[in-house]
Amino acid sequence: MSIQRVTSKWAKANIMLKSDYLRQYMPPTKLFSRGSLHSMLSEYGMVYVKPINGTAGNGVIRVERTNTPALGYRYQLDTKAMFSPSFEHLYQRLVKKKKKRKYLVQKGIHLLKHQKRRFDIRVMVQKNLRHEWEVTGIIGRLAHPAKIVTNYHSGGTPMGLDRLMVDHATHTELEAFNNRLRKLSITIANNLQVAYPKLKELGVDIAIDTKLHPWILEVNTRPDLYIFRKLPDQSVFQKVYRYAAAYGRLKKRSRRP
Repeated sequence: MSIQRVTSKWAKANIMLKSDYLRQYMPPTKLFSRGSLHSMLSEYGMVYVKPINGTAGNGVIRVERTNTPALGYRYQLDTKAMFSPSFEHLYQRLVKKKKKRKYLVQKGIHLLKHQKRRFDIRVMVQKNLRHEWEVTGIIGRLAHPAKIVTNYHSGGTPMGLDRLMVDHATHTELEAFNNRLRKLSITIANNLQVAYPKLKELGVDIAIDTKLHPWILEVNTRPDLYIFRKLPDQSVFQKVYRYAAAYGRLKKRSRRP
């Protein structure tokens, strides 16, 4: 059984943008250009510049306007933060860093924090044994203190969402939020399946802003299964693994953390 992979973030975003329901959860995103970078920084103050076909947070750059210690732009790739005194200087630096790869510019979401570290959410959606989409796992990803991305392979810490949200939501609010995530993720899967009928699994990356509004950062078509081993409830990983085996993901050796 073949499993479809879609690497282009831009292609997936354009499909989701056709849905009125999904559009309200998607940060404004444009193809990288001098004009799009300038207009989005002017409007939002902070953006993420990311490769169209990147994985595991590789190549992602956070850019924001600054007032202190001086007017200009601060940008960070991996753990290295740099400063540009002017937009033209910033643009030339980014062009040099991205080389000939195609990039996107996405409105930056100020993520919620846990113990002064940013975090986001990975929702695992899989075809179950009845060949229907099912949310099989929800896990938080706590960023490395010195990095801008939350990915496990970039030093992030997988953690139960209840722990990360303890200071942000009551038990009842978190239960409602989880239900919202499930509905959102299943809708994403159903929309993408129209264009890509052989999809069997998705890893939906969700940011949460300070008003507890979820934002779709990106959707992965070959998500890490083993991150769910980090949850105290091992039945979550067992289900993720069982479904993956049923639709053929495990025939080839998968990378484990």
